[in-house]
Amino acid sequence: MNLVVLDGYTTNPGDCSWDSVAKFGSLDVFERSAVQEIQHRAVNAEVVLTNKTPLSAKILAKLPNLKLICVLATGVNVVDLEAAQTRGITVCNVPGYSTPNVAQAVFALLLELTNQTALHAAEVRAGAWSSCPDFCFWRGELVELDGRTLGLIGYGAIGQAVAAVGRALGMNVLAARRKTSRSSEGVTYADVDTVFRESDVVSLHCPLTSETQELVNAKRLAAMKSTAYLINTSRGGVIHEHDLANALNEGRIAGAGLDVLSVEPPPASNPLLTAKNCLITPHIAWASRAARQRLIAATSENIQGFLDGSPQNVVA
Repeated sequence: MNLVVLDGYTTNPGDCSWDSVAKFGSLDVFERSAVQEIQHRAVNAEVVLTNKTPLSAKILAKLPNLKLICVLATGVNVVDLEAAQTRGITVCNVPGYSTPNVAQAVFALLLELTNQTALHAAEVRAGAWSSCPDFCFWRGELVELDGRTLGLIGYGAIGQAVAAVGRALGMNVLAARRKTSRSSEGVTYADVDTVFRESDVVSLHCPLTSETQELVNAKRLAAMKSTAYLINTSRGGVIHEHDLANALNEGRIAGAGLDVLSVEPPPASNPLLTAKNCLITPHIAWASRAARQRLIAATSENIQGFLDGSPQNVVA
């Protein structure tokens, strides 16, 4: 069996192993693949692995031997699922592999916004503490999270992990999710607009779909408290970026912590790169070595399940 990894570098830059995938046949691993290179590299492949290299209907039509697409991620918006289904191509993803990492990243961003750790560490290094007439100093307001409301848009595995940390910090949790349910486990369920209106922190944990595209827009940002923070570790397209940049620059919300943007890497013209009180990390919430090892192992299990006639984590 021929297997091709189209963009293996971000999953495994050399600190993991592809052996669990290579055991299934002949494996070609490419660090990156431009769209125009996909056909040549994968024309004979029966299994294609992709993280962010897009597989459009046009591309899929040029891969006659393709039977299985393994997305090296949870989000599957890089694959034209309808086209894959029409062509009888199974598509699998890997849910849950990065849950603890993403929850950790949410609070890394949030605590930097509320405690300004990097700013104060830089001030100390620059000599501000040594020259201070008092035993301590701080720049700007330090925000306590205890008793504040953490609003979650999406309450799957990651949303639940974030809620657990929030509760440990004494936060009240308000969650919007697709399936309605009675409140449980210290979580109150509400509609999306209520979450934006009543939360002190809004954290996004929903997939990018036609329904969630630019879910965060000027109207919802205007409904947020002026002291509220927005955190996004899901997909960049969930936010209307110009609307968020305007809200930050005009002080209509207190700050934002983003691990994702609508185009990655972002063009220099993206307004969020220069927006006030906006922390941006380069899509690293998922990327610990432990998580990437789990990702490869789970992908191997997806391939094995497909070969055994019992595919798992099927999205199309």
